[in-house]
Amino acid sequence: MANTAFTLKEEGNKSFQAGDYKDAEGLYTRAIQKDPANPLLFTNRAFSRIKLQAWDACIDDCIKSIELQQSNMKAYYYLAQAQLALHHPNEALNSALTAYDLCLKANSSSASNISILVLQAKKEKWEVRERDRIRRRSALLRELEDTLENSAGVEVREIQKKVDAGELQEIEGDEERADIEVSKRRKVEELRSVFAIADPKNVQRREVPDYIIDNISFAIMHDPVITRNGQSYDRATILEHLRRSETDPLTREPLRREDLRPNLALRQACADFLEENGWAVDW
Repeated sequence: MANTAFTLKEEGNKSFQAGDYKDAEGLYTRAIQKDPANPLLFTNRAFSRIKLQAWDACIDDCIKSIELQQSNMKAYYYLAQAQLALHHPNEALNSALTAYDLCLKANSSSASNISILVLQAKKEKWEVRERDRIRRRSALLRELEDTLENSAGVEVREIQKKVDAGELQEIEGDEERADIEVSKRRKVEELRSVFAIADPKNVQRREVPDYIIDNISFAIMHDPVITRNGQSYDRATILEHLRRSETDPLTREPLRREDLRPNLALRQACADFLEENGWAVDW
């Protein structure tokens, strides 16, 4: 039975790699029916459902996979993505942080991608608060933002209809949906900027302090660690560097994973800054 499930999973993987996510989902489903105690089959199907933007179904798969294997890093990673897509940033942040902790324990190379997801969830949390704060000041702004949101939703649904009808490939649909999201966010930012200019007392100068910037990636640090010479880097970034070369990026002296220590004060400073300045994630 398990052998049959393995064969179905392999066929599903081939469909997934070919961009046929619907067929992959069906094959993973058949594999699960043959081997329902295998947590990896649920994460495989969850990934295909992310591609199909079937967020609720993806969450169900991730939760089932976690029930079967509590240390399943991928399940938490996919769960966070689905929760973020459904605009549940608090839950997404908890899931992403759990995935990040599991990633570090496993010494996985996925730390960088998961760290980016953690920052995205923090940004989304800030955006929810910021949107509510700004919208409370202006009924007109609230109405215009709702119009942009509804318009983008109509466009996304039209793309899904074309995908379902075979007029667009899944990959093409993904790209067009991503373009719509980027365009919508840009328009919302421009709209808020116009309202902010009309209300100068609420305009804030947006600057990112140097001490929270990673000197390798030049992005904001999420989990800073400190080296023996006192220089701090984001953990995911320095671990990726050490996989290529076990040397200090600054001094070129030997440096190992075991030499890194958490910079708890800086980590709190980064968290405090992002709590009030979620926009900085895209800095």
